[in-house]
Amino acid sequence: MGSCRILLVDDEPLLLESLEIILSMNGIQIVGKATDGSEALRCLEKSVCELALVDLNMRGMGGIELIEKLRKLYPQVKILVLTTFYDDENITKAIANGADGYLLKDSGKEAILGAIEQILNGRNVIDHKVMLRLAALMGAKEPQREVLAPDMTEREKEICTLLAEGLTNRQIAETLYISEGTVKNYISSIYDKTGIHDRAKLIVAMKG
Repeated sequence: MGSCRILLVDDEPLLLESLEIILSMNGIQIVGKATDGSEALRCLEKSVCELALVDLNMRGMGGIELIEKLRKLYPQVKILVLTTFYDDENITKAIANGADGYLLKDSGKEAILGAIEQILNGRNVIDHKVMLRLAALMGAKEPQREVLAPDMTEREKEICTLLAEGLTNRQIAETLYISEGTVKNYISSIYDKTGIHDRAKLIVAMKG
């Protein structure tokens, strides 16, 4: 991760201190600590960061509103949600507003560090429990919205349905009796046709 700079946003002082210690010990520079969205925006007026680690339920400006403002004001800043909440509304709003990752606070140190590294490398990270929640939200057999991509093939629609059920690439390959590489190719095609390049965001869009 090198000397990446991170802004911490959470209204629990003890958690802020713990995160600062853990991240600093792993070579990460903490440019600021904020207890709500408004304070986070003030921090960014003075400091530059690559990633904001954001809680959702905070007194004052909450995380959902902050994510939306960060996307407009600081589009280059990556956003990792770190929260205890994974209800339908919070998940869909956070992802739809532009969060790059969604982790639960019980994920542990290694998961948080790994998620930060992946997001800084351009990948999206969604907690397994959150992905299962999204799959349940979709409903296993719920038809997908045609508006996503009218030129999608029947096989691609089938794979979309399996993605919505929360299956991994390997599980999809086993279900359809095709190779994992072929599944990746189909998913790349789905991403290109829909313009959505992330599993969780695709599921949210299909729910539409």
